[in-house]
Amino acid sequence: MIVDWQNGGFGIYIHWPFCAAKCPYCDFNSHVRKSVDQSRWLSAIRFELKNNAIRTQGRTVNTIFFGGGTPSLMEPETVAGIIKEISSLWELDSNLEITLEANPTSVEAQKFSDFNKAGITRVSMGIQSLRDNDLKALGRMHNVKEARKAFDIAKDNFERVSFDLIYARQGQSISDWKLELKEASSMAVDHLSLYQLTIEAGTRFGDLYERGNLKGMPNDGLAADMYDVTQELTLQHEMPAYEISNHSIKGAESQHNLIYWRYGDYIGVGPGAHGRITEGGNRIATTTTKHPEDWLRGVELQGTSTMDDEIISPDDQASEYLMMSLRLAEGVNMKRYEKICGIPLNNQLIDKNIENGLVEVVNNNLIATIRGKIILNTVIKNLLV
Repeated sequence: MIVDWQNGGFGIYIHWPFCAAKCPYCDFNSHVRKSVDQSRWLSAIRFELKNNAIRTQGRTVNTIFFGGGTPSLMEPETVAGIIKEISSLWELDSNLEITLEANPTSVEAQKFSDFNKAGITRVSMGIQSLRDNDLKALGRMHNVKEARKAFDIAKDNFERVSFDLIYARQGQSISDWKLELKEASSMAVDHLSLYQLTIEAGTRFGDLYERGNLKGMPNDGLAADMYDVTQELTLQHEMPAYEISNHSIKGAESQHNLIYWRYGDYIGVGPGAHGRITEGGNRIATTTTKHPEDWLRGVELQGTSTMDDEIISPDDQASEYLMMSLRLAEGVNMKRYEKICGIPLNNQLIDKNIENGLVEVVNNNLIATIRGKIILNTVIKNLLV
């Protein structure tokens, strides 16, 4: 089998599954607990890192990402212990990026200096809205004033800072979003993540939507217009999209997320964490137990939290690579696709999508147009028929 992961890099993802409250739109593996024994969790994460190091000997770690849940609820000492363990198990890239997702509450912002000392180099902050009424509707625990203050503290403590906003919210108009996005662009340093609100089954919003009680949601046409406005305004502020929902000045892209989108290797540690690793010539999908306490007991009592690994066939690897890299402005390297799959993409299908204005080919890279990105799942299906 083709060993391809070097084209994307190697990263480590740590999932911290705990939150102070569950947001009504969130379908991530997050859980509310009154207390967490962080020393016990640190021991279990270190154990799982050792297990993964055996499977990825000789690698250099390009990125570390603490996601969740709410990783900023971790104690800085816990974060420092995890980073120290990683440094003892793998070589570290001289330009190692270590990201922590954070909520902009005053309690968490007070820990930013200590997170910096622990080794964090980049913070991604879940602000989600610059409107107090919308923050309340989204179930967030901060207000706009608190978010701005937390972001200022983050800028004083980290080399790289980013924040997220959600658009296509209830009752939001194009003019509302334009104004808010201009404020966000002026506030941002070098990176913004801008996500369309999606209604997921199993969430509180999903339940309300099913019963017809989630009022004021924009229709598909308005949401698409908001996407177009997002591209226009971020480009004006010299932060064009390098991925469907992520915008930055040149050189400020999230290096960890690029590993996913460029189809590199990454290990996933923590409840519900997924991974993709190349081992023995095979590319393997790894999954872990989702429930936090089950995950913890699995590590402590059985020596592993990992569920059954699955070998990914060359065809499925090529499909995954296509799905991930079409999200990027740089697109799909068609020679790489052919090397993974063993056969090239179908030229007739490419030409049909070009005629429909959904993709273009530049320097042997297949790139989704703005129109194509809006209906990317359809484009992918069109190319894989």
